[in-house]
Amino acid sequence: MSSGKIVAGYLAPHPPHQVYGENPPQNEPRSKGGWEQLRWAYDRARATLEAHRPDVLLVHSPHWETQVGHHVLGVPNLKGKSVDPIFPHLFRYNFDLNVDVELAQACYEEARSIGLTSKLMTNPDFRVDYGTITTLHMMRPQWDIPVVGFSANNSPYYLKTEEGLEEMDLLGKATAKAIERTGRRAVVLASNTLSHFHFSEEPELPEDMSREYPKTDEGYRWDMRMIDLLRRGETKEAVALLPQFIEEAAAEVKSGGFTWMLAALGYPQIPAEFHGYGTVIGTGNAIMEWDVENASTVENASTPLTGAARS
Repeated sequence: MSSGKIVAGYLAPHPPHQVYGENPPQNEPRSKGGWEQLRWAYDRARATLEAHRPDVLLVHSPHWETQVGHHVLGVPNLKGKSVDPIFPHLFRYNFDLNVDVELAQACYEEARSIGLTSKLMTNPDFRVDYGTITTLHMMRPQWDIPVVGFSANNSPYYLKTEEGLEEMDLLGKATAKAIERTGRRAVVLASNTLSHFHFSEEPELPEDMSREYPKTDEGYRWDMRMIDLLRRGETKEAVALLPQFIEEAAAEVKSGGFTWMLAALGYPQIPAEFHGYGTVIGTGNAIMEWDVENASTVENASTPLTGAARS
């Protein structure tokens, strides 16, 4: 078997409102649209994903929470209905997905080999979380590419932020080894929102876009600062700012998927392709892409989280 590789990574946020606004047949609630900036940004990301021709999509979601270890989907086919516990009136999605179990097993083994607590999820009746489903649907609504899903063990919440992100760095590197070992052509997806200040009440019509704007100016400015660094390829600088960004903007990247993705990619010092930005109930969401296969130069940062900068 030839050596596998990751061809691209995407920051691919998961607010279920995007699926609701799109009105796919799998989702029961019907909308009048909404959140077009984000949904059209996903249209651009879908086109580039198609060009990458991946064998598998790997996604890390903050809404599959496991307190003990990093769990990996390990059932060949999963079907059922996933309901968002906060927005059940927007997201009741009938999912049917195929899992690359060989790669999932390899990810589990590689994680354990470097001392991470890990488990293969083998319950055939497991209900897949809405974060995983939303990201995968928005990236590939055809559902014709096998997937591997990772849980969030929330170590950045139980440990110091820096310690938790270092663990996610290790998981990302283990994931890259598993992909290389199994010969897959892979795309990794970080299912993360950026700033996470949000409104506590929604309008009578959820898709009323006159009520959709950033919850705070501070959160919005932090989002623009981080996006600008990533667009300019200043990945090391962005990673160094993550602890401060998390603290001051309540950024959802604290759950670890963003760090996992960048670590799997080798912290590429290349400009990220910015597909678009939009808010959902006031939170900041960016769709961005790192095309590492076609990048002319990719520099790896060996210890990007050591001595994290404060500014």
